Amino acid sequence: MSKKDRLKVLLVEDDLNLGFVIQDHLRNEGYSTDLEKDGYAGFQKFYNGGYDLCILDVMLPKKDGFTLAEDIRKIDAQVPILFLTAKSLTEDKIRGFKSGADDYLTKPFSFDELDLRIKAILKRAATGETESVAKRDVFELGQFEFDYPNLTLKHEKQEKSLTKKEAELLRMLCMHRDQVLTREMALTVVWGSDDYFLGRSMDVFITKLRKYLKYDERVKIMNVHGVGFKLIVDE
Repeated sequence: MSKKDRLKVLLVEDDLNLGFVIQDHLRNEGYSTDLEKDGYAGFQKFYNGGYDLCILDVMLPKKDGFTLAEDIRKIDAQVPILFLTAKSLTEDKIRGFKSGADDYLTKPFSFDELDLRIKAILKRAATGETESVAKRDVFELGQFEFDYPNLTLKHEKQEKSLTKKEAELLRMLCMHRDQVLTREMALTVVWGSDDYFLGRSMDVFITKLRKYLKYDERVKIMNVHGVGFKLIVDE
């Protein structure tokens, strides 16, 4: 496998000693592997990454592995997800699969078993249909069409060119449509930090997006006090 053809793996594991060992093993097996230690950082990495496989621990700080998998599935319905966890209870496995996992490996495990499961997951993924990134990143919002790759928000009354951060924030809201997008997640992904002063900046961007969306009263960005925002499109 040439360097440019190496598959990209996102590994999210809060035990850094174990994480570095797994990362080294995967790199030796030919995978380009990035390691993050918490759920927020893992989501930010995935959001900006373009990965072929995600390997997630369940017991993660800031955002647990189940929630991280659910958030990843909002962006990409096809990327394979493998859970690594000390939990072996049936109900935990069921929750893992419901959150979007393709397989589940209980610690401790051997690298031989890890390698076999990864190959099986990637083989199944290769036979499935994949949705184009361009199609995933065009959103219908009432009378608006939001084209994220081209940074445009189109309405019959106007076509607005968005800044990169405006588009990133609106994309996050679209991916969490009818659900709460927490301030922490938006700041971590779009601005790279959940600093208070960056939060004030985000409020300005929210005000701008509301102004752009004013031509369709059914499209609303609601404040969820003390938590974040929710994009709602009334049918």
